[in-house]
Amino acid sequence: MAEKEVLHSGHRQRMRQRFLLSDFDGFAEHEILEVLLYYAIPRIDTNEIAHRLLHHFGSLSAVFDADPQELVKVKGVSEHTAVLLKMIPSLARVYLSGKQEKHPSLNTAEKMGRYLIEQFVGRTNEVVLLICLDSSLRLIRCETISEGSVSSAHVDMKRIAERVIRLNAPCAVLAHNHPRGLAVPSNDDILITREVKRTLSALDVKLVDHIVVADGLWCSIIEKYPNL
Repeated sequence: MAEKEVLHSGHRQRMRQRFLLSDFDGFAEHEILEVLLYYAIPRIDTNEIAHRLLHHFGSLSAVFDADPQELVKVKGVSEHTAVLLKMIPSLARVYLSGKQEKHPSLNTAEKMGRYLIEQFVGRTNEVVLLICLDSSLRLIRCETISEGSVSSAHVDMKRIAERVIRLNAPCAVLAHNHPRGLAVPSNDDILITREVKRTLSALDVKLVDHIVVADGLWCSIIEKYPNL
C-alpha cells in the first residue's frame, strides 16, 4: 500500500473513532458529510467532495434534500453516492417514528403538531397525510393520501372516505406540508378543509383538524378558523 493510502486509511480510522466516542458532537458539517461518504466512496479523499457539496448546496440539510440528478452534477458524486445521501432524511423519519408510542393520544392540537412535524422530516415534495383516530383521539393509523410536486398535492376525497371506512375510524385529521413555504394555510387549504369536513360528516366521521407543517413549525386550520 502506498504511503498516501496508509495515511488516508489512518485518517478515516481516526474520524470513525472520534464519532464512536462523541457521536457527531463537535463535528463541522463538512466533517459529518466526509465520514458519511466513506461508506459510498472507498479509497478517495471524501473531504474535498464534502466541501464541494456544501459549497454547491449551501448546507448539510440542503445536500440531503437535493434531487439526485442535481447531486451527481457535483464532481466525485456518483449515482450510488447520491442514493446514500437521499436515504438520510427518510431514515431519520423512520427512526423518529419508531421512537414514538405506537398509538399515541393526539387529543390536542399541540400533540398533533409535534407528531406531524416528525412525519414530514425529509419530505421535499408536498405530501397529504390522513391520520385516523379512535373516539378517544388515539392514533389508529397515519397514511399518505397523495404526493405532489414541490408546491402541490392532490387531495383524493374518495380515497380519504375509503380509508376511514376501512379502518372504522370515528375521527380523522388531515395534514400536509409546505416544503418551500410557511406554516400558514392558503385559501385552497381552507376550501379543502371545508370540503373534507363535509365529506367525512356525511360518513359520521369527525374531522378533528387540518394541520399545515413547514420548516419544523405547524398551524391548526381548525383553531385558526373555528367556524369552518
